[in-house]
Formats: sequence, structure tokens, C-alpha cells
Amino acid sequence: MMVTIIIWVVIAGLLLVNIALRLRVRHLKARLGKLSNPQEKLVYLREHVPHDNKITAIKALREQYPELSLSEANQLWQQK
Repeated sequence: MMVTIIIWVVIAGLLLVNIALRLRVRHLKARLGKLSNPQEKLVYLREHVPHDNKITAIKALREQYPELSLSEANQLWQQK
């Protein structure tokens, strides 16, 4: 009985730590996005990835800028 309670407390603690770390990562990604220049990404996309293939261009953009989400990379490709 006591072991079960201890296991549940440890699991709850790990869950809370996981949630806190995910929030921290989300916050840091948002800060990084604010600090980066979106024009720089568009220039890279236009100059270094002259592919008409959308999938290849988005993959190359996300390899160069790993902080970009798939939807953000897609939006940048549409602006190209």
C-alpha cells in the first residue's frame, strides 16, 4: 500500500516536471522567434533553395533553421 502511494507521488512529480520543461521550451522558442529576423529566412529560401518542389524547399529551410515549425516554414515558402 505504501509502495503504491510512493509510486503515484513519483509519477505525479515527473509529470509536473515534464509539463514545466515543455512550457520552458515553448517560451524559449517564442523568444528565439522574436529575436530572429524573418527576412533572413526568406533570403535563404530564395537564394539557397531555388527548388520549385515545395517539400524539398521546406525540408532544406527547416534543416537550416531547426527552430521553425512546419507551419511557419510553409508560410515562409508561400511568401517566397
